[in-house]
Amino acid sequence: MRMRSLVSLTAAAAAFALPVAVAASAPAAAADIAVLTTGGVGGTNVADGATITAPLASGTTATLYSSSTGTTGITCTTSQFTATVGTGGNPTAPGTATESLTAHTFANCTSNNVGVLGVTSVTVNNLPYTTTVASDGTVAVTPASGSTIQTTVVLSTLLGSVTCVYQATNGSLAGTASNTDNSIAFTNQQFTRTSGSSLCPSSGYWTAKYAQVTTGGEAVYVN
Repeated sequence: MRMRSLVSLTAAAAAFALPVAVAASAPAAAADIAVLTTGGVGGTNVADGATITAPLASGTTATLYSSSTGTTGITCTTSQFTATVGTGGNPTAPGTATESLTAHTFANCTSNNVGVLGVTSVTVNNLPYTTTVASDGTVAVTPASGSTIQTTVVLSTLLGSVTCVYQATNGSLAGTASNTDNSIAFTNQQFTRTSGSSLCPSSGYWTAKYAQVTTGGEAVYVN
């Protein structure tokens, strides 16, 4: 009887210890990977409040052409956007990250429109805009409630200085993010002239590619 009791006690102790040993040897749970990371796919999560910037991709231009297939309009060799990740704006992937687009600039612009001598300025109005980036790479830019995505163009012409205002035809802009070169690209996003001289085309199709998208000097990846 004593031997049987010792055997039973030993078996019970082993059974109790086994889960503890297994739990101790199991790997720690991986940290949740957010939609936006640095250091690579599945890297370090981009923090709330982080500033994200990107210039035009090397060797590219931003264009506002009068048609989706034409080459007549405005070309800018310099452009950059700045956005801030909102509080809770970088959720666990898969999901959609939310940023506030606080600045979007254009410079060194020219025009080949008939009668236009030069481009004085291209100014993005009504900022900030809300920008979302989904895990599948879909990018959307939308204005605040009751506002519009709007750009004001000032041209130097044979008739003097003219100002033309363009608004996003569909109310928002759609782009695509790529981890291949850490870029965001917009293609033929349509704008409609809402005021200004006929020296400005009635429609504008905006195309631009921004890369690298970075925060704190590190490339941003979409998960």
